[in-house]
Amino acid sequence: MTKTAEQTAESHVFEADVARLLHMMVHSVYSDRDVFLRELISNAADACEKLRYEAIETPSLLGADAENRITLTLDEESRQLAVEDNGIGMSRDEMIEALGTIARSGTRAFMERIEASKAAEGAQLIGQFGVGFYSCFMVAERVDVVSRRAGTQEAWTWTSDGKGSYSVSPATSLTEAPSRGTRIVLHLMEDAKQYTARWTVERIVKEQSGHVPVAIRLVEKPGKEPVQITDGTALWTKPKSDVSKEEYTDFYRGVSGQYDEPALTVHFRAEGRQEYTALAFIPGTQPFDMFDP
Repeated sequence: MTKTAEQTAESHVFEADVARLLHMMVHSVYSDRDVFLRELISNAADACEKLRYEAIETPSLLGADAENRITLTLDEESRQLAVEDNGIGMSRDEMIEALGTIARSGTRAFMERIEASKAAEGAQLIGQFGVGFYSCFMVAERVDVVSRRAGTQEAWTWTSDGKGSYSVSPATSLTEAPSRGTRIVLHLMEDAKQYTARWTVERIVKEQSGHVPVAIRLVEKPGKEPVQITDGTALWTKPKSDVSKEEYTDFYRGVSGQYDEPALTVHFRAEGRQEYTALAFIPGTQPFDMFDP
């Protein structure tokens, strides 16, 4: 199986914008490295949400594993951090499209803004242009992504050191690939080994991703039992009286990718012929592209 995978491995070169972006991620947005974990968790939650929508039409996609979750696995000895979800997963073509190219039209504006800004401001812009995944190269010398599209048997591996190229090949061991969803394994740099410490990772998750509507579990080391660190309860489903100002601010920052305070928070539940809950924020600062969308 391994020999076959090696024979069929495909090498690709990042498109020009991605290569340029990766260089800036490492050299310009270096001051707030914690942001990479928020972005990976956000992507994992999006994958779970996409599966939920597709499963409405095709319930068989869920199989016997209907509960969405995100699992973080720490391996201090090997200096690795893994972020795994059981969401929709990716096929080979989806993997190349999602991880090898940037299709968002605002990417060039993002890169120009980073080049002209201070590092701290650049970190605030990550996540607004669909480029959050690439922030993992701020802390990783190599990234392996193993994914299996829900409802399929094939699993694929994407590997890159973030220096200009990546490879895609069939997963060498289908039993080690997720039954569905995606596992991202970060081979951390020497000066980023703190991201294998439980207290560091747990602090970042609770500060920046505590309100992600998918339960997050933490495995302190390979072979240990997972411990749930967030319950996946969406903030807007909680009574207003049970939510603190700090929780609203953390949630606002998580969904907006900003680091300012919301100027106004609106949270209410309407009941009548239709019932719904609304949670809205007005940012404290105007977006940089407000007059040039």
